[in-house]
Amino acid sequence: VQLQASGGGLVQAGGSLRLSCAASGRILGINTTGWYRQAPGKQRELIASITSSGATVYADSVKGRFAISRDNAENTVYLQMNSLKLDDTAVYYCNADKVVTLGRTWYDYWGQGTQVTVSS
Repeated sequence: VQLQASGGGLVQAGGSLRLSCAASGRILGINTTGWYRQAPGKQRELIASITSSGATVYADSVKGRFAISRDNAENTVYLQMNSLKLDDTAVYYCNADKVVTLGRTWYDYWGQGTQVTVSS
């Protein structure tokens, strides 16, 4: 099983980016997927999550600017980030709390991070 995060990059303040978290492997289902971020010198924080049925939760810092969505058929979760601010600069990680595959269930599964840098 792999969680591949992509879509990060350099963007000016006020701009937009869309991150993707694609799961690969013989996956039967993924429970809740979350996007986390970690800025230099700060703790990793949960900014958005989505359940398998589509229920979403957002951190106050991104509410109204970010939107999380998922394509269950493609085992991919997206994070649309709009109105980006300098404070959004961080490494962004995706996490699946439960991944069911043929033969094994994985818990608390992390993808590699993708860097988002917002410039003035």
